[in-house]
Order: sequence, then C-alpha cells, then structure tokens
Amino acid sequence: MFNSDSIVSLANPVYRRRQRINKLMLALSLATLLFGLFWLFWIIGTLIFKGGSALSIDLFLQPTPAPRAVGGLLNAIVGSVMMAAVGTLIGTPIGILAGTYLAEYGKRGWLAPATRFLNDVLLSAPSIIVGLFIYAVYVAQVGHYSGWAGACALAIIVIPVVVRSTDNMLSLVPNSLREAAAALGCPQWKIIFAICYRAARSGIVTGILLAVARISGETAPLLFTALNNQFMSWNMNAPMANLPVVIFQFAASPFSDWNDLAWAGAVLITLFVLGVNILARALFRK
Repeated sequence: MFNSDSIVSLANPVYRRRQRINKLMLALSLATLLFGLFWLFWIIGTLIFKGGSALSIDLFLQPTPAPRAVGGLLNAIVGSVMMAAVGTLIGTPIGILAGTYLAEYGKRGWLAPATRFLNDVLLSAPSIIVGLFIYAVYVAQVGHYSGWAGACALAIIVIPVVVRSTDNMLSLVPNSLREAAAALGCPQWKIIFAICYRAARSGIVTGILLAVARISGETAPLLFTALNNQFMSWNMNAPMANLPVVIFQFAASPFSDWNDLAWAGAVLITLFVLGVNILARALFRK
C-alpha cells in the first residue's frame, strides 16, 4: 500500500534534496525581486529628488523659457498631449480591426500567420526606424517638420500594440459563446460587436492604455518628425514642442535652469506612465 508519510519526511533523502533546492530557488527569486525593486525605486527616487524642486504651478502655465529665464513646460505638455491623442485616434481603430481579423477571420490560410509575424517585427522594431520612415515619406515631401508627422509616427507605434492585445483578448473568448449566438441566427459581425468585443473589452482597453503609455515617452521618432517649438503653438502643421524632445535638449544644455526643467519633465512622464500602467492593471483585473 502507498504511504505518503514515508515520502514526505526528513528521513527521505530525495525529499530533503528537493526541499533544499526549493528553498534555494525561493531565495534566488526573492533576491532578484529585491534587486529589480531596488533599481526601480532608485530611479523613481532620483527623479523625484532631482525634479521635485522644479515642480510648480508655473510648470503647467508657462512655455519653455530662454536660458536663465523663468518658464515652464506648457507648450511641451500641450504638444505631447495633442500628438499622442491624434496618434492614438489614428492607430487604435486600425489596430482593433486588424486584431479582429486575425482572431475572427484569419484562422485559416497564410495571411494571418504572416500578418502576426510582421506585426511582431514592427512591435519590436526600434522607434527611430519609424521616425526615419515618416521623415522620408512625409516630412521630406512637404519640406517641414510638423505635429501631424509626429502623430503619424506615434500611430505606427500604437498599431502593433493594439493589434497584439486585441488578437490575444478575442482569442480568449470561449467559442461556446459564438456558437450559442450563431445557433440563434445571429450574423458573425453582430457576434463580434455584441459578444466578443463586450467580453474582451477590458483587455482591449488595457492594450490601448499600454500603447498610450509607450508613445508618451518616445523621443527618437519625434526628433525626425515634430522636432520642437520654443513657443506655444496649436498648429499641427508646424513644428511642435513635446516633452521627450524638450527633456533631451534641456538635459544636454549647460544651463542649470534648463536641467531642472528636464528633470521635472522626466518626473511628469514617469508618473503618467506609472499611472496608466496601474489603471491598465486595474481594468484587466475586472
């Protein structure tokens, strides 16, 4: 007869060896967790320590200043919000429709696997390549930098993130829900809109929020598309200020007041990305 007590016992050498290995792996896992958290809190603490002194109401009310003058980051904040909003509005519908095709219509044939492969390539491609692409097909043709070019670059970054999340979330919807609706005579497009989208809504929204968090800190594509603008501008057809490029330029400047504004901008982006990730996780749990 099988006796479990004889196996789960310190007298059993196999059990003792597995217990030692288990404790070792737990210790290593805890050590790596603490190692990662140490650097995370160090980065956040450094940002708050360096940029906290520059956080004030003027940061949100005044545009970027000249050297050794009083100013804020209003034009950069407005430009980042506008380009991120337009890029999200352009990329989100395309990403959702492409992800819907992959999950609902692309179960047979070669097109869906090839699209997933290309989407993964685009997802992992360096963002500077996207900026160079938009520069070649848009900026070089019109002859000037613009907020529209920056928004197009950000939209290309948004698309693969939304495609991947939409495809994965729709694939998790049980087929029994689709079959039950089809048995009642519901057409496929209505099944997708009324059942699949509703079931996968939180996951799709999470993907969109993560895409917004990613594009909010992209610098390389905006250097080749929107560039910068020292003044307040609402014109998307002209060079437009944005937080990542302003941080890049002010951090490399020899002026201490610009350095402080760069740290403050880095704090704003970090807190925004952190907040979006927390919101995305909260929605995903629901």
